[in-house]
Amino acid sequence: MRIPNIALGAAGLATFLALGEAVPRLGPVDAEYFSPPSRIAGALREELGDAAFWSALGDTLTGWVIGLGIASGAAVLCGLLITVVPFLRQVTASTIEFLRPIPSVALIPLAVLLYGSELRSVLLLVVYASFWQVLIQVLYGVQDVDPVADETARSYGLGTWARIRHVTWPTALPYVMTGIRLAAAVALVLAITAELVIGAPGLGSLIAVAQASQAVPDMYALITVTGALGLLINLGARAVERRALAWHQSVRGETVL
Repeated sequence: MRIPNIALGAAGLATFLALGEAVPRLGPVDAEYFSPPSRIAGALREELGDAAFWSALGDTLTGWVIGLGIASGAAVLCGLLITVVPFLRQVTASTIEFLRPIPSVALIPLAVLLYGSELRSVLLLVVYASFWQVLIQVLYGVQDVDPVADETARSYGLGTWARIRHVTWPTALPYVMTGIRLAAAVALVLAITAELVIGAPGLGSLIAVAQASQAVPDMYALITVTGALGLLINLGARAVERRALAWHQSVRGETVL
């Protein structure tokens, strides 16, 4: 008999919670620093009733949405422009390979110098990290265009914009959606990191405050919220991807969770 995936997932989560409850209570680790899930759940209930929590959640989501939107739009436009104009492709190749490996966290001092602990500091880091995720996928997607189809479109007299719309974009779209899905997770990580390190308003800032004030269960509760937020973002991105690419064979028969 085949066990449903959701049942296996629930069993794994229950086992993890049971171990998390037993280990600090039995003594292998200090419960003062490794709070059991029951204590974390109590702290989470208190956080959910605090207006400051919802305000911080809104700040984090604002930085994530705006940063991801700017990065995705700019990366798609730049990617299409670079691939359509061969001169730009040659000119930008070495620059992209130089800038892409630079970790976004290395830009934290620059962000602080420019914008302090404002939202713009978070956006700088989120946009930089997410931009490359989408841009590289756009470049790969355009390179995957069938040259025969492109030449056929040219022979029928289609202009540049028409070829992008009817030949290039349908081929590149699966790559673009993959890039946006990856960028969505990266954007959340950078938003939390910026708030944690820089002190910009958001869940990361609340985690830092809880850690500094020795409110360990609250700290774990907020970390749990960020994990749940990442899971929801991934599920939402996969759902959007499946809907946008329902016609494509790469998503047929795919399991979301």
